[in-house]
Amino acid sequence: MTAAAKINIAVELLLLLALATLWGASYTFIKIGVETIPPVTLIAARTLLAGAILLAVIGWRGLSLPCDTATLKRFLFQACLNSVVPFTLIAWAERTIDAGVAVILNSTTPIFAFLLTALITRHEPVTARKFVGVIAGLTGISLIIGLEAFSGIGDQLIPQLAVILATICYAGAAIFGKNFKGLDPMIPAAGSLLAGAILLVPTSLVIDRPWTLNPSPESLIALVCLSAFSTALAFVIYFRLIHTLGSVGTTAQAYVRVPIGVAIGVLFLGETLPTTAWIGLCCVVAGVAAMTIPARQRAAAAEAQG
Repeated sequence: MTAAAKINIAVELLLLLALATLWGASYTFIKIGVETIPPVTLIAARTLLAGAILLAVIGWRGLSLPCDTATLKRFLFQACLNSVVPFTLIAWAERTIDAGVAVILNSTTPIFAFLLTALITRHEPVTARKFVGVIAGLTGISLIIGLEAFSGIGDQLIPQLAVILATICYAGAAIFGKNFKGLDPMIPAAGSLLAGAILLVPTSLVIDRPWTLNPSPESLIALVCLSAFSTALAFVIYFRLIHTLGSVGTTAQAYVRVPIGVAIGVLFLGETLPTTAWIGLCCVVAGVAAMTIPARQRAAAAEAQG
């Protein structure tokens, strides 16, 4: 492998870590936000603010959103898979379940992406190494969170199933996101978020009547951070990684998102980590490496041959 290829791999893995950090923090932001802001309104504001931020940056860069019907339809479908449905389901679920449980359940995204790829789309090679990565990642999650964390699963079945459904949506979004290849990453990020806002804002006005709400300062700060960092910035990184690491590789950030999300919970929500955290972290890193690095090596080799 050439030095340039190694640098490229390092950059992509750093971006994967950044994405995991931004999305790991989102569970805490959501938990704080839904304390005084209803889920639909929180997510409507999240998509609108994040989309507006990206639209402003796109304009500053001299770019513009495509206006053809086919692309607009793709934006709308991507919005349903990547923001409207999963964001709202997770926000609703976190009113009754712990953020840690939501992180655990949502971390199964790579498994669904792996299964959807293997059984339906078959657009990426399904290798034994990726399967081992799935197993290693789940093992690491169990060790980091502690097996006792799973003992409560089943007590609140409906919200837990809601998070699982959101997870399946994310897996489908990672695969469908390949349709935006060739576009600047900010374009599908902004387009899908604004499409989501178009669906969610009217719904919020009807259901929650947000002008009657009295959100706390903490919830408002959480909403701003959730919109600017865990959504706007995160989506730009996400769409870039889909084209460099692939859909399964990109969803592998879910393994890293778990320990990061738990660490943020330790700092801000008073949660504690199990003693097996370090061993679990090694398993997580191994799982991510198994699902991402080989794909980049093959891509670099193909480029060299071409």
